[in-house]
Amino acid sequence: MEITEIDHVAIAVIDLEGAIKRYEILGGLVVHRERVASDGIDEVLLRVAESYIQLLSPFDESSTVARFLDRHGEGLHHIALRVPDCAEALKELVAEGFTLIDDKPRPGSRGTLVAFVHPQSANGTLIELVEERDN
Repeated sequence: MEITEIDHVAIAVIDLEGAIKRYEILGGLVVHRERVASDGIDEVLLRVAESYIQLLSPFDESSTVARFLDRHGEGLHHIALRVPDCAEALKELVAEGFTLIDDKPRPGSRGTLVAFVHPQSANGTLIELVEERDN
């Protein structure tokens, strides 16, 4: 599977505005903000060098991020890898025996296509595959 770069590192937070301030002090620049109703979260992307830090904060207590925060507290939620073709990457991973959360790509933020690989197939780390599309 071809990985072109690390797209972002996602961090689950309780206080989104406070987290934004902290990551701006660390050199991040807010470039995208979105409420993802289907996932029950607010997300903010901060540009850092050639990649992003994504802050995730739940507004719906039944969301996967809210459950993550309940179990683990604030911290690393997932690592996102940029791939040229998300569907092809999923096929390759299935052929190698990986367990997927998404069996096909779905719309992500910034007009991307995304899919998640189950943490049990990646040493306990949730992995997101991200394909940029021309908007």
